Amino acid sequence: MSDEDLERYETDIELQIYKEYRDVLSMFRYVVETERRFYLANGVDVNTRRVDGSVYFELELEDAWVWDMYRPARFVKKVKVMTFRDVNIEELEHPTKL
Repeated sequence: MSDEDLERYETDIELQIYKEYRDVLSMFRYVVETERRFYLANGVDVNTRRVDGSVYFELELEDAWVWDMYRPARFVKKVKVMTFRDVNIEELEHPTKL
C-alpha cells in the first residue's frame, strides 16, 4: 500500500466517522474531549484525583460513542478515562419537538 493509498483510506474513514457522528449526535447529552479522544455520552462523572503531588482526572462515561478510526465498534456502555491533561465537557442543547 502506497502512502497515497493510506492517506486516501484514512480520509475516507474520517469522513465515515464524521457522517456517523452527525447522525448520532442528537442521541447524546454531553460532548467530552480529552487530549486523545472525543466522546459523546449520556452520563458523565468526573473526579479529580491527587496522588503523590500529581493531579489527574478520572472520567466515567455511560452510554457513549467514541470518535476513533481504529475501533471496530464506537458505541460503548461504559468508559473509564484517566488523564493528566485538560478535559472539556459540554452539555448539548437539543431543540424540543412540539
